[in-house]
Amino acid sequence: MRITLTSILVEDQERALRFYTEVLGFRKKQDLPVVAEYRWITVVSPEGPDEVELALEPNANPATKTYQKALFEQGIPLTSFESRDLVAEAKRLKEAGVVFTKEPARQGPVMLAVFNDTCGNLIQMHQAV
Repeated sequence: MRITLTSILVEDQERALRFYTEVLGFRKKQDLPVVAEYRWITVVSPEGPDEVELALEPNANPATKTYQKALFEQGIPLTSFESRDLVAEAKRLKEAGVVFTKEPARQGPVMLAVFNDTCGNLIQMHQAV
């Protein structure tokens, strides 16, 4: 068994697609109409295997909205992305206007940082050190 698809809750799929591709640098893999105004949108990392996709999942369900809001308000990241050079990546993202809630810092065997994805989530970045 292996992971080939995971999802992230987003308030607005179009805004999320722009942020995850234009700012973070992921590539759009799929963008298909599904139901009403919702789409099946996935992105992949240009640095990772193409079969590992991140779905930009609309938070249309009231339960998901509550969950997403609670995590955000408590400062808990929804997910974590790996970086080979977290300090350089954080600098690049800050220059692109990304707001960090936790600056890059070493925590035990890893370096961590947390940023706001503008779509209702805090995202953690990590790097082994």
